[in-house]
Amino acid sequence: MKIKSRHHLKGSDARKVIAKIEPLLDDPSRLRQSSLEMAISDEGVDLIFVDGRPLMMIVEEQPFFTVLGAIELMPKKRLVVVDAGAVRFVVNGADIMKPGIVSADPEIAVGDLVVIAEERHQKPLAIGRALVAGTDMKGEGKAVKSLHHVGDAIWNELVE
Repeated sequence: MKIKSRHHLKGSDARKVIAKIEPLLDDPSRLRQSSLEMAISDEGVDLIFVDGRPLMMIVEEQPFFTVLGAIELMPKKRLVVVDAGAVRFVVNGADIMKPGIVSADPEIAVGDLVVIAEERHQKPLAIGRALVAGTDMKGEGKAVKSLHHVGDAIWNELVE
C-alpha cells in the first residue's frame, strides 16, 4: 500500500469523524484534542491519522478503527470476542464463525463495523462487518466478514 496524498482535516470534517467514533469509546478526550489527517492510498483504503498515527480508516465512507487504532483507543462497544481456537484463523484473514464467538455486544446491528478481539487479553485482532445482529452471534454459520486483520497489507503499512 502506498499513500498518494495526505492532508489535515478541516475542523468541521474532523468533528464529523470524531462524532462517529466517540460513542464507541469510554474516554474520547484524546480524540477531541488530536490533529486529524486524511491519507489517500493507491489501494482504495483511506486512512485517518490521529496525531501522526494511522488509527482509523474509511470503510464505505464511514470512519472506523484500524486494528492499530482499536489497540490504542480500546473501544468498549461493537466488540466481538473470539475464543483461543479461533485466533489463528482470524489473524489469517478468515471470516468469523459463530462457534468461535465467546461474546458480542448486543447492540451490534447487521452491517455494523465491529472489532474482533481475543478472549484472554481482549486484544483486537481484526476489523469486520457484522453479518448478523450481536444477539444472534451464537450457534452455527458465519457472523462477521473480515475486512482488515493483523498481518494484512494495511497492518504491514501501519506498523512499518
